[in-house]
Amino acid sequence: MSANPVLNDEVNVVPSPAKVDMKFEVVVIPVSDVDRAKAFYTKLGWRQDAEFGSGDDLRIMQFTPPGSGCSIIFGKNVTSAAPGSAKGLYLIVSDIEAARKELLGRGIQVSEVFHGDNVYAGSDEPYLFGRHRVKGPDAGHGSYRSFASFNDPDGNGWLFQEITTRLPGRIDSTSTTFASTNDLASALRRAEAAHGEHEKRIGKGRDANWPEWYAAYMAAELAGTELPQ
Repeated sequence: MSANPVLNDEVNVVPSPAKVDMKFEVVVIPVSDVDRAKAFYTKLGWRQDAEFGSGDDLRIMQFTPPGSGCSIIFGKNVTSAAPGSAKGLYLIVSDIEAARKELLGRGIQVSEVFHGDNVYAGSDEPYLFGRHRVKGPDAGHGSYRSFASFNDPDGNGWLFQEITTRLPGRIDSTSTTFASTNDLASALRRAEAAHGEHEKRIGKGRDANWPEWYAAYMAAELAGTELPQ
């Protein structure tokens, strides 16, 4: 039993959304050889943002994956974690086959595309959907369901996860951003199809305000709010 009981009024408190922006900026990756890690992440094609140190006691490297708002940092005396202990580092892509092909073309070893069957007691390395990796992409090509994995030289584990459409509420409703030109093009196609139905409903032929309609539709779709009719 806890020595610090929770007061009843604390139990009934409903937290409100945070009002101060808290942008996830950096993940620290534990490595054993800074130069080897630098060569690997350079080979991935990631942007090198910084390299600095202080004598023999400190060395810091920062890299950012293309299109990412979050960077990685590794170096000497930047973390007490064991080299290779960072696992389950997810890289979100809109086309997993293209992402995998890109890394293979750079000489990086990447797993085959796989999906899961929600088995959590298997021999495979764990990830979000279990420990049984089924070869090939998700049969229905569902968003969030297809993966591929690779490791850096120390064994820090990365996974590609294919996301083509975000679940409602997973996007900040005050901002509208797309991770890639493919994401934007797909959103435009969906908006075009929906707008065609809109033009049929209003029965007035071409809608001259289609740019505003497209913008409203795409922003609402990203934010998970009600779509324009």
